[in-house]
Amino acid sequence: MSEGLKIALIFMVFMSMVGFCAMGIDKAKAKANAWRIPEKTLFGIAFAGGGAGIWLGMEVFRHKTKHWYFKYGAPAICLLEFIAVCYVFS
Repeated sequence: MSEGLKIALIFMVFMSMVGFCAMGIDKAKAKANAWRIPEKTLFGIAFAGGGAGIWLGMEVFRHKTKHWYFKYGAPAICLLEFIAVCYVFS
């Protein structure tokens, strides 16, 4: 495994953890009727390498699952990130 691939994977795992936590925090804030994390921030995290974490957070916390742009967007972003990493490091 090349050094660049290791760095990319570590970064994506880190961003996925950030995305997963952000979804959990946003769900807790939604239940408490408190200030929320903007959707564009959640998508920003997904596009920055955290697509898997956002998608997993949606499923685990049952959060944003009724929004079509999250329901289909998060898996699509995750798939595109996987394809991009495979393409760049092949």
